[in-house]
Amino acid sequence: MAKARALDRRRKSVKNIRKITRTMELIATARFKKAMDRSIAARDYTNHLAKILENIASVGADVAHPLLEIRPTKRAAVLVLTGNRGLCGGYNSNIVRQSVALLGQWRSEQVPTHVSVSGKRGISALRFRGVDIAERYTTFEDKPEFAAVAPIGRAYLDAYAAGEIDRLDVVYTRFHSIARQEAITETLLPLAPPQAATDGAKAKLASDEYDFSPSAASILEEILPASFLSRIFKCFLDAAVSEQVARMVAMKAATENAGGLIKSLSRQYNRARQSQITGEIMEILGGVEALKKK
Repeated sequence: MAKARALDRRRKSVKNIRKITRTMELIATARFKKAMDRSIAARDYTNHLAKILENIASVGADVAHPLLEIRPTKRAAVLVLTGNRGLCGGYNSNIVRQSVALLGQWRSEQVPTHVSVSGKRGISALRFRGVDIAERYTTFEDKPEFAAVAPIGRAYLDAYAAGEIDRLDVVYTRFHSIARQEAITETLLPLAPPQAATDGAKAKLASDEYDFSPSAASILEEILPASFLSRIFKCFLDAAVSEQVARMVAMKAATENAGGLIKSLSRQYNRARQSQITGEIMEILGGVEALKKK
C-alpha cells in the first residue's frame, strides 16, 4: 500500500486539476451561449437570402451566373476549420480525419488541391501528415468577425470566377443543437442554383412579395456573392460554437472524473493513515512491554 504522505500529495494535485477543469467548463459555458446566439442569427440571415433567391426563380427570372456554373473539377480548394486549443474531446481529431479522407480522395483522382487551414491544432496535425498547407489562419477564436472572414470568401470568389479553382469544400463541425454537432464536408462552390417554389407553395407568388427594380438579374448579381459570404461566415460561427460545446462537455467529464478519483484517493489515504497509526501504537505497546520485563 502506498504511503499516506504520497497519497495526500496526489490527492492535492487532483484537487488542483479539478479546479482548473471546473473553471474551463464555466468559461466554455459562458462563451457557448454568446457563440450560439451569433450562429442562430447568421442562420436566419442565410435562410432569408435563400428565400429571396427562390422567389427570383419562381417568377421565371434567368438565374444563370458564373458562380452557378458547374464544371469538371480540375483544381479544388479545401478549407479546414479547427481550433487553436485542445481540451475539447474529439472536436479537432474528427475534423482532421474528415479532411484527410477528402484530401486522399482528391489525391487518388490526381486533382491539384489548394489547402487552407484555420486553427493551430489542424495546422500541426495536417503538417505532421505531410499535407502541403497554402494558407494558415490562427486569429479566429470563439468570436469570428465577418470583417475578417469576408476577405477569405472574396478571394475564393475571385479564384472561382478566374477559373483558378473549380470547387470549394469546407470541412467543419456543423452545429445543430447543444446535443448534436456533426463533422461534415460542405461544398460551397459552385453555388447550388435556387429552386423555384413547388406547386403547393405557389399560392403566394414572388411578384406579390417583391418588386424587382431594375431587374431580377441585377439583384441576383448582388445576392449570390452575399449568399456565399454569409454561408462561409456561418461555417466559421458553427465551428466556434461547436468547439465551445465540445470543450464544455469534455471539461465537465474531466471534473466528474477528478471528483471520483479524489474520493478513491481519500479512501486509500484513510486506510494508509489508519494502518500507520496502528503500527505506531503497536510499537509503543511493544516498548512498554519491554520496559516492564526489565
